[in-house]
Amino acid sequence: MPFYDSVVPAYLQMLGTMSAGLKKAEAYAAAKKIEPAVLLGTRLFPDMLPLSRQVQLACDFATKGSARLSASEVPSVPDTETTFDELQARIAKTVDYLKSFKPEQFEGAETRDVTFPTGPGKTTTLTGQQFLTSFSLPSFYFHVVTAHDILRMCGVDVGKRDYLGAN
Repeated sequence: MPFYDSVVPAYLQMLGTMSAGLKKAEAYAAAKKIEPAVLLGTRLFPDMLPLSRQVQLACDFATKGSARLSASEVPSVPDTETTFDELQARIAKTVDYLKSFKPEQFEGAETRDVTFPTGPGKTTTLTGQQFLTSFSLPSFYFHVVTAHDILRMCGVDVGKRDYLGAN
């Protein structure tokens, strides 16, 4: 299986489900007369990041993971989104970026060294395969599922089929 097939389609599927979840959340907020900022600022626990930041980070892991694995320049995206529309635009921009990649850009990525930041003034280097399976995808899925769980906790009608993109 081409390495590309382990990377880009996985990110695209879950970004689609996250976008659909945000649409349901926006409709839910309107129906229940909940200020959108309340939902977007909701956290699972006080020391966790809010829904809006979970979406931003999921987009970052998809964008930066794909860039690093394809040996492309890692884009910098400011985290300024504060509304449902702005978050949807962020997801759409990420999807467009991912769709710009070609499978040949990932050839040899599984054995290529990937160096990435892991804290202030600290980097880690892994092979592309290690980077994808032990850092990039797990981090991406963590933020997607956390966003999904926040929506569920708030009462938005999302479940496992929504998370998998089957609805």
